[in-house]
Amino acid sequence: MRHAKLLILPMLMTMGTAQATDQVSGTETVYTSPNRVQERCVVLSPMPGAHYPEEQQAQASALCKLDFYDTNVALCPKLVSTSPGTFIYELSDGPYQQKQAAFEQEVCPQGHIVTSKADGPPASFKVTMNGKHTSGSFSQSSLLYYHMSRYLDAGIHVPVAVWRSMDRKAHAQRVTHKGLQHSAEKSSLKMNHAAWQVLDRAEQDPESYAETSELFTADRSQIYGVMLHIKGKRYHAEVNSSRRSGWGEGQNRDFQKTAPFQALRSDKPLAEAIQEGRAKATKDPTLKKAMSKGFSDEQIAYWMQDLTEITLLDYIFRQQDRIGNIDYVNYWHWIENDQVMYSEHKPNESDATRLRRTWLNDNDAGVKRLYANFTKRTQMLEKIRHYNPKTYTRLMSLDKDLKEQGPLFLHLKNTFGLTTAQFNRTVQAIHDAAAIIRSTCEAGKLRFDLDPDTFFRTGNSSEQKIACGETHEF
Repeated sequence: MRHAKLLILPMLMTMGTAQATDQVSGTETVYTSPNRVQERCVVLSPMPGAHYPEEQQAQASALCKLDFYDTNVALCPKLVSTSPGTFIYELSDGPYQQKQAAFEQEVCPQGHIVTSKADGPPASFKVTMNGKHTSGSFSQSSLLYYHMSRYLDAGIHVPVAVWRSMDRKAHAQRVTHKGLQHSAEKSSLKMNHAAWQVLDRAEQDPESYAETSELFTADRSQIYGVMLHIKGKRYHAEVNSSRRSGWGEGQNRDFQKTAPFQALRSDKPLAEAIQEGRAKATKDPTLKKAMSKGFSDEQIAYWMQDLTEITLLDYIFRQQDRIGNIDYVNYWHWIENDQVMYSEHKPNESDATRLRRTWLNDNDAGVKRLYANFTKRTQMLEKIRHYNPKTYTRLMSLDKDLKEQGPLFLHLKNTFGLTTAQFNRTVQAIHDAAAIIRSTCEAGKLRFDLDPDTFFRTGNSSEQKIACGETHEF
């Protein structure tokens, strides 16, 4: 039986100094729970000047069409990793068609992702969680990563993310209680279970969670978070590094010893820098083994671009848990009408090349002050010597707009439900990142030759000359 009343309307709520963090801006879809609580799904307003491909706009709309009370939609507690997320399965074409209750009772306790009994991989509903014995996550961080990556027109794939709320009592009954039950007495799920315990207490008494407004709506009737689809396999040491120095600053310094990062640190032209990066990395036995698969120069060029985008985003948003959490999807690349095309499916062209393209799925340990900014601590931005001119000019334009309190300033302030302190820290981090990279340019140490598509097409990439303070109107 359906209990949802569906409405679609534009929504805009501006923020004051002491705003609750459920105040987001965008296009809203409203559902009504069996308890008569009105839930919201919000496709956030696009960033001015950002590029949102049509397929991503369609994905955002599809996520907000997921009705949690439709009998062809099942909710399962996430019983893998450490955070108390929810897997959202569609059942319209599988053996559990219109059997929501049966799926949740029979399939959900398996814990891991199950696709054979549903329409495909589930969407994830991730909430904020920062307890004493839990891992750290902040739902707004994933929203910021997605939209900022579109402003930068990034080559890395950051999952489409939408804001979603749910009746807290309905969520407790259908998800949290089961997560608590099935994670108990499993040593591999110790932190996962701790998170379910904190969430269970909070859903019974929202004020028991220290930062209530980051987990519940202003009226405390709903829990809220972010919905997205994750995809890909985990990179090994070729990108995620050896990690032998342990969590924190150690593994972030290990990260800078990988072939693509070593190439970024080289003062030589791009093609020579790639060779130097590979040579330095393979002096490490772990990295030599990881690179033995014969990754091409073109692959390393794409990874270099990825790392400039990852380090920039992670510096801005204080991501503390990046290393070891970078994923990829294989794409076939070929040239058509002098343009690089790519697809997961091999085309008819016989000269298509398969390359790994980065998916940045895990973006929820950012923005909050309590998270350590290891990108900043280990001075990653200061060490980069190659940059894509498009990325650079977009960053300079963003920096200029924020200083002038222009459209991007207002969008960042009014769209994501950030507190004043979170907003101010993010703005300052953008200014600092721009200043670091601009100073490298002004010192004559930054080469604008990082254009992996051109490198793929021609085997070379000519260096561009641009003014260090250059901005561009988009």
